[in-house]
Amino acid sequence: MTAVAVEATAVRAEPKEPKSSRRLAMPPVRITAPIVVFVVVMGAWYFASHYLIAAESRFLLPGPDEVITEGLLDSAVRAEILSALGSTVLVAMSGLVIAMVVGVGFAVVMSQARWAEYSLYPYAVILQTIPILAVVPLFGFWFGYEFGSRVIVCVMVALFPVVTNTLFGLKSVAPAEHDLFTLHGATRLQRLLKLQLPTALPAMISGFKISGGMAIIGSIVADFFFRQGEPGIGRMIDVYRQRLATEELLTALLLSSLAGLILFWFFDFLAVRVERAHGRRRGN
Repeated sequence: MTAVAVEATAVRAEPKEPKSSRRLAMPPVRITAPIVVFVVVMGAWYFASHYLIAAESRFLLPGPDEVITEGLLDSAVRAEILSALGSTVLVAMSGLVIAMVVGVGFAVVMSQARWAEYSLYPYAVILQTIPILAVVPLFGFWFGYEFGSRVIVCVMVALFPVVTNTLFGLKSVAPAEHDLFTLHGATRLQRLLKLQLPTALPAMISGFKISGGMAIIGSIVADFFFRQGEPGIGRMIDVYRQRLATEELLTALLLSSLAGLILFWFFDFLAVRVERAHGRRRGN
């Protein structure tokens, strides 16, 4: 009986694998599934271009091999597209940072007073419903056609997700936690800095993920209208469209999508780290 008890105790005392290491282990399907879909899409694209479209009409949909050779591997075209993409990303990041600061600020104000939420939130919704293509020319009339106007467009399209997600996070604090801070006599500022903002951080980053892609789109849309200053990827797409240079146009589109995807991956990585730290804080 004693030997059995000792053996059972040894089994129970065997160290378990830490939860953090289990979370770090990425299942193979998360890697293989996107690769399989990519191969299928590339194969379907190649088949449609070379076998379903007549040779004289192939310029409408060149194959992925032609896009790579005439777009990505051509040094002159690649340098032109990357230079324009750099300008677009700079505008998008400037607008995104401003939208993050302004959006979080508005959400904090609305979370502190119900009358502020009733006063400001309807205008955030209205801002989201305004057709961006209708107001972009007005921004050009009012603020000029260069860098500043492009940034304003990016702020306009990226602001709403930051506001809504941050406000949701700030208002999602459990009542018991509010009661605990009240019991300890916490001030409004202490409650905001030590309770509401840490709790809202995962929701805030989710809003940043959405706004990052929207800022890239806003920067490209602004490039179509604002043709002064350094050309962005939107202007190059329009130039390639006029030339019927489909290979270069598709290259510009793919690299623009890659820029938005990298931004999304960055915020997704940040969200995982924050959620992990948030879980450890709650566990302690």
